[in-house]
Amino acid sequence: TSTCIWSSVWARCLFCCSSPYWSPSCSSVRNPSPAKRLLPAGTVCSVRGTPPSQTPLWCPTMPTGTLYIVERIDREFLCAIKTPTCFLKMEAIVENPQRIFYIEIEITDINDNAPHFRRDTINLDIIESTAAGERFSVNNAVDPDLGSNSVKTYLLSENEHFEIEIQTGRDGSKFADLILKQGLDREKQAVHSLVLTAVDGGVPTRTGTASIIVRVLDTNDNAPTFVKDNYDVNIMENSPVGSLVLKLNATDLDEGTNAQIEYTYSLYTSEKTQGTFNLNPSTGEITVKGMLNYEDVRNYEMEIIATDKAVKSLSEQCKVKISVADMNDNHPEISIKSFQSPVKENVPLDTVIAVVSVSDKDSGDNGVVDLHIPDNMPFKLRESSDNYYELVVSEPLDREKVPEYDVTFTVTDRGSPPLSDNETMTLELLDVNDNVPQFAQSFYTIRVMENNAPGALLSSLTAFDPDLHENQYLVYFILEKEIANTSMSMLFSINPENGNLYALKTFDYEIEKEFLFHIEARDSGSPPLSSNVTVHIIIVDQNDNAPVIVSPWRAHGSVVEEKIPRSTDKGSLVAKVIALDTDSVHNSRITYQFLQVTDATLFSLDQYNGEIRTMRMFSYRDPRHQRLVVIAKDNGQPALSATVTIKLSTVETAVKAYSDLTEVPLEYDIFSDLNLYLVIGLGSVSFLLLITILVTIVLKCQKPKPSKAAPPCRNSVLSERNSTIADSTLVSNDAYWYSLFLAETRKGKLVVRQPVPKGSRYIVSSLPRGTGLTDTSDSAASTLQVW
Repeated sequence: TSTCIWSSVWARCLFCCSSPYWSPSCSSVRNPSPAKRLLPAGTVCSVRGTPPSQTPLWCPTMPTGTLYIVERIDREFLCAIKTPTCFLKMEAIVENPQRIFYIEIEITDINDNAPHFRRDTINLDIIESTAAGERFSVNNAVDPDLGSNSVKTYLLSENEHFEIEIQTGRDGSKFADLILKQGLDREKQAVHSLVLTAVDGGVPTRTGTASIIVRVLDTNDNAPTFVKDNYDVNIMENSPVGSLVLKLNATDLDEGTNAQIEYTYSLYTSEKTQGTFNLNPSTGEITVKGMLNYEDVRNYEMEIIATDKAVKSLSEQCKVKISVADMNDNHPEISIKSFQSPVKENVPLDTVIAVVSVSDKDSGDNGVVDLHIPDNMPFKLRESSDNYYELVVSEPLDREKVPEYDVTFTVTDRGSPPLSDNETMTLELLDVNDNVPQFAQSFYTIRVMENNAPGALLSSLTAFDPDLHENQYLVYFILEKEIANTSMSMLFSINPENGNLYALKTFDYEIEKEFLFHIEARDSGSPPLSSNVTVHIIIVDQNDNAPVIVSPWRAHGSVVEEKIPRSTDKGSLVAKVIALDTDSVHNSRITYQFLQVTDATLFSLDQYNGEIRTMRMFSYRDPRHQRLVVIAKDNGQPALSATVTIKLSTVETAVKAYSDLTEVPLEYDIFSDLNLYLVIGLGSVSFLLLITILVTIVLKCQKPKPSKAAPPCRNSVLSERNSTIADSTLVSNDAYWYSLFLAETRKGKLVVRQPVPKGSRYIVSSLPRGTGLTDTSDSAASTLQVW
């Protein structure tokens, strides 16, 4: 049988008597925590039978009749009232036979609590005048332990002003009194920090601490103090009212009202001094109250008292001596006697512009004055007599750089500090015509598209003249120059007021390509000045000329008819289409294409040289008549073109076709219309060329020299290469002319082409039929420059 004994006081199981548990599961419990489940006082916990509805915490197996402590015992908790003894009363019931035992257990104290103060910080305010030996109470420490385990003594941190005295109360408790052992001085140390430690008598001892903050309260034990007993001050005469003379700064080591200072004059300070100087009672500033004059009073003496505002005030005094220093109190004066403005900008050097006099009412160095003007001005001062100066021109003047000058005359005396005065006058410069008009550029290049509208604005050639008024007004002219008996004024016009350049006619690039002339800008000054600028007009080509087909030649609207042998070999030259375009190189580049062709497999056309060649030999199936329509396009935008229709007829003949590098015997009609025109043109040009050469020789008295080329002309299209002709043949500036005659050869003549290096001249000869090839080299050749 085992019974858990429940305390009648605490209503919980504190002790257990042990026997086998009624429940096997209980045997696993080893160290159960103290039972916390509350049961009614006196409840018996039986292990036999069914446990009661409120089962307590079962105790581990214990020997029968042995009493064990189930949980930690805290005497201060069980015996809340601090008494010398502490008992726990309980009952033990034993069954079979049933008996009741009354048990009292005494709980003895151990030192398990440290002393502690109710407040961690103790604040004390002590007046610095407190006498030594004064006692101050502080809070005592408490310790819930009893006897020797409670507070035994107190300790105070080391200091020179305080100590403690330990007192014992009627209940045996210990407390400490704080005792002032040395007088306090707030001005030296205003706050003292102490540490009070309570120590109990247990083994080992336990302690608790509290901080004691002692604030020392001020008393008026310090009088105000000046930095010096005597002050010497110098002040300039005529110092303005309110000027600071001296700021007294007396200090008081006390605080609050004990340190607030008031400044006053003593009875030994004269009324005149008090009327001349003002003393601020709060700040101690001495300022000028009346005008000072060195000639009237040179020295002032005063006595100042500084008093604090304590109930029992303390004071201190000092002496102040003020010396008035003489000063340069008269400003020098400037008087401009004469002044000339405006003046011309080309005024000669050393011209007098103004006369100035200076003066100063002071004497000595204070009355000696110096006059000067700012640096870097084109003027200088020249002393003419005592205190008289002349302003003269020292450097050339230029109104365009500086239109006017503000000349400031400054006069300064030699006092200490020096005084000065100044006077400013404005000198205006009159303009003279000393600047030529200036164009923005020295050379103007203007591009004009041909076929321009007459009167179109080409450019604005504006010049600038920095002068003023009539010296700035510009008039523009075109300097006359004739080109091919035509005056420039007939071609161009310029607005005389603004320099706008206009074209008076429509230009044709194929006739005139450029113009070079001069424009003059002239001002309206007296005498006028002018400058000119070169103008280069470049006519820009337009694609305004369509190609003209010159080979094969035919009357307008007619069809060219050609006959070729039916036995012509593959690759033979059938015809050559040549078109010319008088536009510029870019616009005159011509390409050739078939518009129509009877049999596209029979003929090919070179798009660059216009040569029509056979792509194969003729067969019996091919028609005798072939119709070819060729279009020649230039390279302009938009492109222009011309067409030619060629009818080819094949004939059965034994005539042998030669390649373009061999002799080609063809019939040629000497008096065909085209050749007739060409012969006439050739004769005329040759005659004019001969006359020109003869005139040139006569004029220059030089030996006759064969002329290979005519002098170049600016407004003409010059042939890029020469050609050589023989008999009645015509050669152009292009190798196409050879093919022209090859295609146009008729009966009676044989045209021979001699191949020469690429880029060289072509030699084209015309010989009677039947002449051998070797005769070509013996043909008389002449050179013609084509224009």
